[in-house]
Amino acid sequence: MAHKPLIAISLGDPAGIGPEILVRTVADESVNQVARCIVYGDARVIEKAAWEAKLDWTVRAIRKPAEALFAPRSIEVIDLANADPTTFEPGKVQALCGKAAWEYIEAMVQAALRGEVDVINTAPINKEAIQAANVPHIGHTEMLAALTGTHDPLTMFETLGLRVFFLSRHVSLRQSCNLVTKARLLDYIERCHQAMEQLGLGGGELAVAGLNPHSGEHGLFGDEEVREVEPAVLEARKRGFRVVGPIGADSVFHQAKIGRYAAVLSLYHDQGHIATKTLDFERTISLTLGLPFLRTSVDHGTAFDIAWQSKASAISMIESILVAARYAPAYRRSAAR
Repeated sequence: MAHKPLIAISLGDPAGIGPEILVRTVADESVNQVARCIVYGDARVIEKAAWEAKLDWTVRAIRKPAEALFAPRSIEVIDLANADPTTFEPGKVQALCGKAAWEYIEAMVQAALRGEVDVINTAPINKEAIQAANVPHIGHTEMLAALTGTHDPLTMFETLGLRVFFLSRHVSLRQSCNLVTKARLLDYIERCHQAMEQLGLGGGELAVAGLNPHSGEHGLFGDEEVREVEPAVLEARKRGFRVVGPIGADSVFHQAKIGRYAAVLSLYHDQGHIATKTLDFERTISLTLGLPFLRTSVDHGTAFDIAWQSKASAISMIESILVAARYAPAYRRSAAR
């Protein structure tokens, strides 16, 4: 690869599995072939994680990305020195760790906004620890929105080429049905196409999933498709967007996986999550789009029950870096326009 993108990775919650999967990821040969990685974290935590992973790699503390040398068998760390491993207990909710995780993200985002890194990647954080630290934002998406001044960033999952957007996320199933409106669908169809352009997928067709079984069978069991989805799709097509639907949720994800559609707009959280995670749980990667930079992430949590026990798999984080490296050039070109 002529230009390896510079990918910043946050350590996540130091008490979770983030440190151990992170060190194995930055040491992975497939990652090093396509990306240059810098960690935002505490060098002492990284050193401990590398030692426990039996990685004979040097941890090099630096102050800014420009100081990175990317020497063989070395891990470059923007060292915030805020989580001494002797002061927290692995696998527990702790305010210290929530505060540290927030500070890694904050510093990393500022570097991305200054153009010092190409892509950001986030290790898992724990919402209870974040709350205990009195951080005003509960999750990664909310943090990124606040730090960049972005209204309602767009989430996309990618699993082995299947791409899924979400009309709604963390709301009740009943509320998600109420959010299936023509106006919201039109807004999301437009934003999904913009996101696809950013990823270099312009020209691809977006499929809108149905809400009810068999998309309601023309109103026989549920009329949301007739009242809201079909009018939204028709209006979007008039505006020049390549979009079809509603297409039954029992078939649309398979059709997208085999290449008929570039992406699917899922109408609620679990509809898309089940499709992607059943296909390959560990290789389901979350992308946050609509930001001034690209963000990728694993789609699993801190796994406190196995943290710091050398049991956690790094497959998802490795895949998230590979996905980031693949999309980085197109996203960078889009941001420059």
